[in-house]
Amino acid sequence: MRVSVPATSANLGPGFDCLGLAVSLKNQVIIKPAKFHSVSLKGEGSNNPALKDNNMFISIFNDFYYNLTQKKRHFRFEFFNEIPLSRGLGSSSAVIVSAIASAYAIEGIKVDKNKLLNLSLAYESHPDNITPAVMGGFNVACVQENEVKYINKSIPKSLKAVIVVPNRPISTQLSRKTLPFKYSKEDAVFNISHSSLLTAAFMSENWDMLKHASQDVIHQKYRMKHMPELFEVQKTSLKSGSLMSTLSGSGSTLFSIAYSEDANKIEQALKEKFPHFRVFTVDFDNYGVKIEI
Repeated sequence: MRVSVPATSANLGPGFDCLGLAVSLKNQVIIKPAKFHSVSLKGEGSNNPALKDNNMFISIFNDFYYNLTQKKRHFRFEFFNEIPLSRGLGSSSAVIVSAIASAYAIEGIKVDKNKLLNLSLAYESHPDNITPAVMGGFNVACVQENEVKYINKSIPKSLKAVIVVPNRPISTQLSRKTLPFKYSKEDAVFNISHSSLLTAAFMSENWDMLKHASQDVIHQKYRMKHMPELFEVQKTSLKSGSLMSTLSGSGSTLFSIAYSEDANKIEQALKEKFPHFRVFTVDFDNYGVKIEI
């Protein structure tokens, strides 16, 4: 069986811990019954032996599989990773979602996406990454009484994601520590109003509103100070025609949305100005986690 989960970009500027969407970079795992436990890893992270020895996927998978079956079995896990590690593109959420989905699927037990989403919440308390990882598309989500409440919207093929992946990470833990302990009422109102406008823009497909709605005063400027080049990346992307450009999750990736006909021009402008960063264009993913048996 094969399970794939898309990369995600969370926050989208003002939607701190509540807005996120899925793009068509995928992590895939093929699982086969075996006489002995074995792991192979290709793609992102394949040069890191620790990922084989201390694998979060296998730990979560084994816990769920045993709880479901009361059995211990050996499997061969073959990982094919496209999602960059520790760059704000939801690699941890992809691991969590795929591990839980795999434990159910390998025994032929059906689990609907709503249940899978809420099971994932035990490992990731912020719904902005796990919701698009499960559902695909654009998502507005919050947590009430240990349950994710969300609204999902597909993203049309007329839009592309232009992604800039820097050559070094920004620590999520350090990133959160740099945020202010308190915010003014004015800053809170600014982000509430812009997050609301951004949600309305996605739902109504008013794409020209994205540049105005995606502004933020709560987290981006504090996080981007750890990598000041990102301010120039954002400026270049917007100047070249992006509809919006925001820090992806806690960084260090910079994520932009563009009309399909503008994406190549934006990508080339960013590649020329930032040759030491990875720059590429991808589609959006409207399906989320996918299980093939």
